[in-house]
Amino acid sequence: MSETGIQSGARPEFDRVIQDIADYVLNPSFCPSAEAMQTARYCWMDTVGCGLYALSFPACTKLLGPIVPGAELPNGSRVPGTSFQLDPVRAAWNIGAMIRWLDYNDTWLAAEWGHPSDNLGAIMALADYQSRNGIMAHTMKDVIIAMIMAHEIQGVIALENAFNRVGLDHVMLVRIASAAVAARMLACNRAETLNAISHAWIDGSSLRTYRHAPNTGSRKSWAAGDATSRGLFLAMIAHRGEMGYPTAITAVDWGFQDVLFSSKELSITQDFGNYVMENILFKISFPAEFHAQTAVEAALQLHAEVKDRLDQIERVVIETQESGDRIINKTGPLHNPADRDHCLQYMVAVPLIYGRLTAEDYEDDVAADPRVDALRQKMTCRENVEFTRNYLEPDKRAIGNAVQVFFKDGSRTERIVVEYPVGHRRRRDEGIPLLRAKFERYLRAGVAGEQADAILEICADQQTFESTSVDRMSSLLAAAP
Repeated sequence: MSETGIQSGARPEFDRVIQDIADYVLNPSFCPSAEAMQTARYCWMDTVGCGLYALSFPACTKLLGPIVPGAELPNGSRVPGTSFQLDPVRAAWNIGAMIRWLDYNDTWLAAEWGHPSDNLGAIMALADYQSRNGIMAHTMKDVIIAMIMAHEIQGVIALENAFNRVGLDHVMLVRIASAAVAARMLACNRAETLNAISHAWIDGSSLRTYRHAPNTGSRKSWAAGDATSRGLFLAMIAHRGEMGYPTAITAVDWGFQDVLFSSKELSITQDFGNYVMENILFKISFPAEFHAQTAVEAALQLHAEVKDRLDQIERVVIETQESGDRIINKTGPLHNPADRDHCLQYMVAVPLIYGRLTAEDYEDDVAADPRVDALRQKMTCRENVEFTRNYLEPDKRAIGNAVQVFFKDGSRTERIVVEYPVGHRRRRDEGIPLLRAKFERYLRAGVAGEQADAILEICADQQTFESTSVDRMSSLLAAAP
């Protein structure tokens, strides 16, 4: 009698990766470095500023609020810059969508890239709800420690595992990290935390379809909000006692690795600590896909020289890294803002012509300027292998681009090379004052003057910021009903 197909019902231990994540977030002695805590304060400021900026775009605001009219919650989680009070899961969706809408918050570039501050959707929504309802009195110190942990989980997993290479979107890491830190904030025990994280892996991932031509669209602006809210939901049901799945990653035939990762084994090459927050990349100057940041900076340096000679341009040569060449080297029609902010040629053309690149420059009125597409058609884009090598070098993590303009009369501009964007750790001293100015600009546009003054005073000092209650901060960020 054949025994083929007989399966053991013995319950195994949880996958090592799931256990490591759980033990990291539950570690009572975790003490982030002073650099990580300071950087997390700046990261919180930058992330909230990006969300407030997004409120000036109707394409974003039409999706915010309760999922059906009237489904608000007294003493619910507040959504910055609005009067919405929502259940924590829906609030996390709102906050996460705002943060990511303009492609302007922080980023992490490794084998897999992503935007770890997307996790702030779940963190702020849950912290505000718990604080307002007497469940747990969170301070902003609790918030930024949760941010450090979420950044670390998402970023360390991304170091060696290229989920994009098998067609999966990086927001899966937002869901996993949000589930883990939300379990911590809910005071889940170890078993509940393991269960929550296993559910986050079982969910698989969105396809990257919406990030690439010919399907690039606005879902890429709310996908992370969807992921952070899902992570929070999974933690909440695990806290209620929902069972978990120990080999969610490694189960033969049915686990994440075999089903969605081409049967490859996940590679985690370092312990979880605070490495990612210390090395996070800020998008300080331009709301642009990060592989293009230095190309935009190079183009701005050339603006004065070419702005009056646009009709004399013969060609523009862009050199980029392999990732930039593969992801944002795009020709042909661009159909919407999401299409344009993932087109390297568009992001070079606008600063060459206008001497700027803002979120508004991806809208239809600027895109309709015939000079933009005319200039795009004169561009060639190619990989520079040295840029790729420096991009992959752990001690460098450069994101180099070069731009040079050639004219019909045989003259040419200097070849402008920028290897590190202003948001890189190597340019922190230069970048932080610009980050502060960015935050103040969008804060003052998003909340009332006295509230903005109070928030800026709190954010100016590390100790004051850390000791401020989440309830006070959320009250200051909320718009009057």
